[in-house]
Amino acid sequence: MRLPHDSLAFQMLGAAAAVRGVHEGTALPQALEDVATQLRLDRVRDAATRGAIQDLAYRSVRLFGTTRALVTELVTRPPGALVDSLLAVALALLIEGEDGDGSKVGRGGYAAFTVVDQAVSAAASEPKTAHARGLVNAVLRRFLRERQSLMPKVMADDEARWNLPAWWLAQLRGAYPDQWMALAERVNARPPMTLRVNTRRISVADYLQALANAGLAGVAVGDQAVRLVRAFPVTQIPGFAEGDVSVQDAGAQLAAPLCEVADGMRVLDACAAPGGKTGHLLELADIHVTAVESDADRAARIHDNLARLGQRADVIVGDASRPKDWWDGQPFDRILADVPCSASGIVRRHPDIRWLRRESDVARLMTEQRRIVSQLWPLLKPGGILVYVTCSIFPTEGEAQARWFGAQLPDAIRLQAPGQLLPGIEAPETAGRGIAGQASLPSDHDGFYYARFQKRA
Repeated sequence: MRLPHDSLAFQMLGAAAAVRGVHEGTALPQALEDVATQLRLDRVRDAATRGAIQDLAYRSVRLFGTTRALVTELVTRPPGALVDSLLAVALALLIEGEDGDGSKVGRGGYAAFTVVDQAVSAAASEPKTAHARGLVNAVLRRFLRERQSLMPKVMADDEARWNLPAWWLAQLRGAYPDQWMALAERVNARPPMTLRVNTRRISVADYLQALANAGLAGVAVGDQAVRLVRAFPVTQIPGFAEGDVSVQDAGAQLAAPLCEVADGMRVLDACAAPGGKTGHLLELADIHVTAVESDADRAARIHDNLARLGQRADVIVGDASRPKDWWDGQPFDRILADVPCSASGIVRRHPDIRWLRRESDVARLMTEQRRIVSQLWPLLKPGGILVYVTCSIFPTEGEAQARWFGAQLPDAIRLQAPGQLLPGIEAPETAGRGIAGQASLPSDHDGFYYARFQKRA
């Protein structure tokens, strides 16, 4: 059976394939690209279908803990990977969209019976799942009948309730005994869309007026940060193509100003892809930037982003922890070390991270973080500043690492920095004060950790 691309059944089947990819260890953006290739979806002609599949996949991954517990409760024998994922997609729609009696229109504009019908059609259309169409129908209908008793039962399990792995929850409880529930609740909140205004081209006030003229609403939330009241595709954002603005989380916009760059400086942006911070550095001063990225495909994205901004940098494909392979021997005035980490602070935007990461990954990443910073430190001039950044909220990748660096790096003087920023939680009033270019901190940001070190002159 061939399904129309604009049917919910087709889109649910595509989303299920992407969710299965995550379950097998593929990052969700790549899993979605793989599905688009398999389904031969054209970027322009099938843009609406691709968007619908992406939306379904993202909401399904956000609720994967709950839906997995429901499938375990409702199915006596494993239904197979794709059927399991199709059920997860359908259940996520029913959970998110209804008020509990199984009859009201869901968030996506679909009534409960439509979700069930289309899920059955999706199963019937695919040879690998056709045998399970009766199962899909029975499971979803049983969920609607017994929802009132089923949900409390499965929600007794922490992983199902919070949609976070048990080890992740343990990390939050240990690090933030008074805030862990607030942090866990915000994991599935929709993140804001925040822009960075290139104030070399346009002031924040003038850009807010440009938004208003286009019928869009935004509010200034930082020195260069503007948060849109509602998210839009970048093609609809005034000035994006011209380089007036870039999409960048408000918390991430702290990195470049913390480097305190000035005209003529040599600056290293380590682990630089996709180039957001590289572009921000170049917007702040006339500097020479070397951007290092180990992945060639991701390094290409740095070129693309800088081209849109009308900026250039020396982009090098190389390992930041092996500078002997790419360094020209000339020391840097500033080093921005945005190192690989658990990414626990950006899980609102990347919901697959929580299911892809393992507890053992954190220890491995800590070792890599220490190796990178230790290898980069000799490249810094006396008097120069290194900014250490992670998009993590785990203290083992933040304050614990900063203390280790302070003790181990020769001639290191620890400078003032914001420290730990928690997603969706206002930063302390004193964070960042007294740092050049950082008079105010943005609100409603992702989770980041910032530390700064100056090499003794």
